[in-house]
Amino acid sequence: MLNPEYNFLLQSFENWLKTLEYAQSTVYGSVRYLEDFLVYLQQNNIQEIEQIDKQVIKNYHEYLQTRKNKRQQGSLSQSSIISNINVLRRFSRYLQATGRPYFEVDIKTSVEKEEIRTILTKEEIKALYKACGNDILGIRDRAMLAIYYGCGLRRNEGISLDAKDVLLKEKLVYVQKGKGYKERYVPMSETVKDDIENYLYVAREKLQSIKGAKQEALFISMKASRIHGNSLIIRLQKLAETAQINKTIGLHTLRHSIATHLLQSGMELENVSKFLGHQSIESTQIYTHIANVEL
Repeated sequence: MLNPEYNFLLQSFENWLKTLEYAQSTVYGSVRYLEDFLVYLQQNNIQEIEQIDKQVIKNYHEYLQTRKNKRQQGSLSQSSIISNINVLRRFSRYLQATGRPYFEVDIKTSVEKEEIRTILTKEEIKALYKACGNDILGIRDRAMLAIYYGCGLRRNEGISLDAKDVLLKEKLVYVQKGKGYKERYVPMSETVKDDIENYLYVAREKLQSIKGAKQEALFISMKASRIHGNSLIIRLQKLAETAQINKTIGLHTLRHSIATHLLQSGMELENVSKFLGHQSIESTQIYTHIANVEL
């Protein structure tokens, strides 16, 4: 059982993540990993955050290397260890943001190799666009494809967009809540711009008029509130069904697909990395072996 201070920090950290609109799965995993760390601290007679230094973090990393997996036989996977350390970095940012004593995480972890289960072909992307209807939701569907495929945004980046973040004149999308708090501007092609502009001034206006609300969010629901990621996923899966695409896909599939297609078209790896908002070019390299396969 955690001491009162650690228990308070755990609950406060969870609320902070929710306020920043992290995905539900990220919040759950982060809280679980942080709780493991706080339990480890107590077991090693470290009762206050102020006692955490580089050696404590190093010792915890070494402990993770030998810790047994709670859910299955064997030790923790390298992916789990990296996730644990990343949560400590996230927790340190929370401590800084809330004016509390914080610690540095200098552990060098190998780049996690993201498993990309599904990549859509260019023909399948075209089929998704063709599956969009001409009604309000169909126009919103095209805008969804424009943001997640045409601009390659992450799930939460797209959901967090406000209408004012779409700079039509400059053909840019301003991402304020990027991963790792990195803001960036993402370029729009003419087609992407047209699809988003049509949504903004036709479908979105009608959706707002239904409830008479003035909503800042770019993507809004039939209730004129900021849409949930799961609702967009459901729409995407319906498009895939209509397009007769027999693959399990999500919003991140669109991001994976545009990254692969850009590399196949000859775009330099560094430029694809900037487009995706990767902090390291190594994160982009996971697409290179896929790009060499004819899709």
